[in-house]
Amino acid sequence: MRFQTPLIPARLIRRYKRFLADARLEDGREITAHCANPGSMMGLADEGMKIWLEPNDDPKKKLKFGWRLVDHENGHFTGIDTSVPNRALKTALEAHEIAGLGDYETVRPEVKYGENSRIDFLLQGGGPDTYVEVKSVTLCRQAGLAEFPDSVTKRGAKHLAELSVMVAEGHRAVMLYLVQRTDCTEMALAGDIDAAYAKAFVDARKAGVEAICFDTKITPEGVWIGKPLPIRPAP
Repeated sequence: MRFQTPLIPARLIRRYKRFLADARLEDGREITAHCANPGSMMGLADEGMKIWLEPNDDPKKKLKFGWRLVDHENGHFTGIDTSVPNRALKTALEAHEIAGLGDYETVRPEVKYGENSRIDFLLQGGGPDTYVEVKSVTLCRQAGLAEFPDSVTKRGAKHLAELSVMVAEGHRAVMLYLVQRTDCTEMALAGDIDAAYAKAFVDARKAGVEAICFDTKITPEGVWIGKPLPIRPAP
């Protein structure tokens, strides 16, 4: 998935109110950008970090920049926009590029199911209906290890429970984690941050929910689905 508009570099001044970030462009101007990430962004929102912004000239948008990447300035990037995984995955699913999920005729995003929820993708026409929930993973506290979640997510636990119900009804259900970092080689659950989510994950796996993880290739040009990564057993 290529970014619609070429990104421009900046330095982060601060992130606040979850969805706002002030940054300094290379020409010295200070701007406010939209931060499409409701999580804690632990380790990704320190003052002075190099970031990449996507400008826009949409008159309907109040903010003219969107924060897309953190540049770790060592050859690695982290994608902070939580909407990117779904867009990148939709393209890959439609192109039949995802191992284990490539034999479906129809890819339907945002289908209502469960209790007032929407599944990220409903795959049909290749066996049992398959419900795929997607989570963006950006936390890294130990070199090479990506972790989810980076803050308490009751909504995430609810999704796992609803996937379990789909399995009980005879469908296939998949929890797909997309690591939006280029410096990680495996993933684990951050049970110390959200023990309830870790338990919900274990319960869902026992109920038959599948769990898979992929890394990403990230550059200022775009984000693409990469190779499968192992998931450490839940604590």
